Order: sequence, then structure tokens, then C-alpha cells
Amino acid sequence: MTTIAVTGHMDLTEDSVPLVRNALDVLLKQYADHGELVGVSCIAKGADSLFAEAVLAAGGRLSVVIPSQDYRQNKVKPDHAALFDRLVQAAEEVLVLPHETANRHAYEAANAELIERADRLVAVWNGDPPSGKGGGTADTVLEAQAAGIPVDVVWPDGAARVD
Repeated sequence: MTTIAVTGHMDLTEDSVPLVRNALDVLLKQYADHGELVGVSCIAKGADSLFAEAVLAAGGRLSVVIPSQDYRQNKVKPDHAALFDRLVQAAEEVLVLPHETANRHAYEAANAELIERADRLVAVWNGDPPSGKGGGTADTVLEAQAAGIPVDVVWPDGAARVD
């Protein structure tokens, strides 16, 4: 069994979505073909949800980590709500962290949970350094590397973030 967690940008351009999804499908197929695949995701808009969909499409099991008690109500925008709810329903496990509100501490705790569970980390990441706010994609990559977890960076040619 291979457990792969994800971190990545939420603000992918519309044109980037199919590029990233295809790259995730190709990457995850090799793990699904060699045994049981478990994907761990916070299922936020963008990279997290694309990864979760790719895990399910590859025949893997999905484990969801929700950063806070109020996350669905206060952080999931209407344009992402249906997909978020569908992924929660498809998940084999849903862990809601005890934080009351979605904030930097909740996101950092969620990232720590991802890293603790992961054999590998997939980072849908353009390579930019940490922003200094904490809890972002680059921070999670650095934490995984410090913990000795291999990181697969997915950033296909043509991928971009919304300005």
C-alpha cells in the first residue's frame, strides 16, 4: 500500500486544470498499478480536489482531512461546494480537525496530518518559495522534505496560477 498526500495551489487558471489533472492521472497510475493506493487530501479547490478525483479515478481510496469545524460552511465557495460534498461522500475516511475556525493554525495542523500519514507527497507547485504566511504549498514541501518524505512536483508545461 502506498499513501500519497497532496499539497498544491488553489488558484490554478482554467487552462491549467486539464494539464494538471492529466499529469496527476499519469503519476498516480504507476502507484495504483503496483498495489493499493490511498490518497490523502484536504479537498480544497484546485490541486487538492484534482488530486482527490485522480486518486478515485485510479481506483484508489480517498482519505479527507478537513482543517476545521467551520471549514465547509465558511471556506468552501459556492462554485466548489458540489465537488467538495461529492468528494466527502466518496471518501473512505473523513477526519475533521478539532479547530473551531479555519485559520493559519488549522491549515498548518492539516498539513502536519497529511505529512504524518504520507509515504510520499505530491506537490502541484510552481516552485515559488514560501510566502512567509505559513501553511502554504512551499511550506508543506519543505516540511515533507525535512521529514524525509519523497516529494513529486507536478507543474506541467503551460500550467499557471491566476494573477
